[in-house]
Amino acid sequence: MTTISFETRCLSSLAKVFADGEFTDSAFIRGSSLRNEVYSFQVAYRSDHLMHNIRLHVHSPLREWITISTVGLAPSELPAYADHDEDILRSTPGLYPDPLYPINEEEGIRTLPRQWRSLWVMIETNGQAVPGLYPVEVAFETTDGHRLGEARFELEIIEGMLPEQRLIHTEWFYVDCLATQYRVEMFGEEHWRIIENYVELAVRRGINMILTPLFTPPLETSVGKERPTNQLVDVDKSGDQYRFGFDKLKKWVELCQGKGVRYFEFSHLFTQWGAKHAPKIIATENEETKPIFGWETDAVGEEYKNFLSQFLPELVTFIKEHGLESKSYFHISDEPNSKQLEDYRQAKEIVITYLQEFPIIDALSDYDFYRQGVITNPVPSNDHIAPFLENGVPDLWTYYCCGQYKRVSNRFFNMPSSRNRITGIQLYKFDIAGFLHWGYNHWYSRRSLKQLNPYQVTDADCGFPSGDAFLVYPGEDGRPISSIRFEVLHDALQDMRAFQLLESFIGKAKVMEMLEEGLKDPISFDTYPKEQAWLLEKREQINQKIKELSK
Repeated sequence: MTTISFETRCLSSLAKVFADGEFTDSAFIRGSSLRNEVYSFQVAYRSDHLMHNIRLHVHSPLREWITISTVGLAPSELPAYADHDEDILRSTPGLYPDPLYPINEEEGIRTLPRQWRSLWVMIETNGQAVPGLYPVEVAFETTDGHRLGEARFELEIIEGMLPEQRLIHTEWFYVDCLATQYRVEMFGEEHWRIIENYVELAVRRGINMILTPLFTPPLETSVGKERPTNQLVDVDKSGDQYRFGFDKLKKWVELCQGKGVRYFEFSHLFTQWGAKHAPKIIATENEETKPIFGWETDAVGEEYKNFLSQFLPELVTFIKEHGLESKSYFHISDEPNSKQLEDYRQAKEIVITYLQEFPIIDALSDYDFYRQGVITNPVPSNDHIAPFLENGVPDLWTYYCCGQYKRVSNRFFNMPSSRNRITGIQLYKFDIAGFLHWGYNHWYSRRSLKQLNPYQVTDADCGFPSGDAFLVYPGEDGRPISSIRFEVLHDALQDMRAFQLLESFIGKAKVMEMLEEGLKDPISFDTYPKEQAWLLEKREQINQKIKELSK
């Protein structure tokens, strides 16, 4: 009879388990959470044999609130740029742990000879479990009931509830990627069902603002090229007069609000990187549906000015009729640089007459845009945020994308998860009002030149390091597959809310004293502890203080 070696180890949610690696992470067998928190840990496992149909059995008083996924491996040809910093796990192409697959009960899980794999164990009690210490045992068994191994963890649920998230958080949502990936009609019945599924997961994981495509968003598109048309506003053109239909926009708003979305950011009114052109806008004229604006349109030309002068007042009326006045945000152009400041200024001057009661937010990192009063709600990247902080810009937002890969937090495949989770402390310390990222589900290549299979290509066709373009994968039946990076980002947001809860007891200054105790340098966006153990211990310290004060 063959003797089978089977190993298990409990690890924190910050570990990344590579199939070809050995652990540098310590075993992690106990943690704590507040009552309405989503808590995750991992169980790594390895056998010296190829085995199929391994069954999992969970023994715990929390069993009804536990979900287990397998951590899948995703390929990366471009895990990092050549001049990356040292705070990465590896820079070689290969397979990286990321997607979180549901487990088919009939198929179970499998082991591959001498390859580590991991389970993602998620406990989400929604405030229903009584505070206390709970054991969680995950057992591995063959189909005939032979126990191969087990892993034991203890979770302490602490009295106390995370406060509602105050941070406005958007990860840009691409309805065109959903339509092309699932091969459904744009804004057809099946498309709406899929949109609803993806919005639901987004909200459950801390996204409370959604990119709303009034017209096809002029984002990540090569000059002269176009994305698939996704336009929520119907336009009828008769000479130089326009009529607008808002039925699809109304359905969008109702669907999103029904799932918990609180804020709407309306798609950019001018093209990316300089605001030189109008977005693609489709209209019906003389019973013919055709594009009336796009790359050939001068952003500040009379024709587009005339269009906006008719459209924006009607949109504002729609916003007010649906009670969205305090929930609506607008964009001019994404990521303009200093050379494009005047173009941006001219574009804004066209629309500000109609939108002066709404915030205009744009990702831009040149402080001159704010200093000259061109924008009052800038969104600088986290590696260019210092002058905005130093000058006390109120209600400041931040973002990161592919360009923020040195010293600052981010979430590429090859980065340690601690570099993702530290974001929560940074957002809290600097009272950041909003966080923006460009990729919830961008499954196209760089500049949207072609559709990709995100299970095969994770770097936008070698456009950006893997992990930049999307947080979720397309699952079966129009449902999203989450990722390690998405769940860890949510942990960061939960950390932020826990700090705010403790602040309600002892004040912010003392919370920051606890967070920065023993550190050589104060925490900033480019200076922070790198060790996952520090993050875990610090959150535990915060929890125990909340427990003490809650009594």
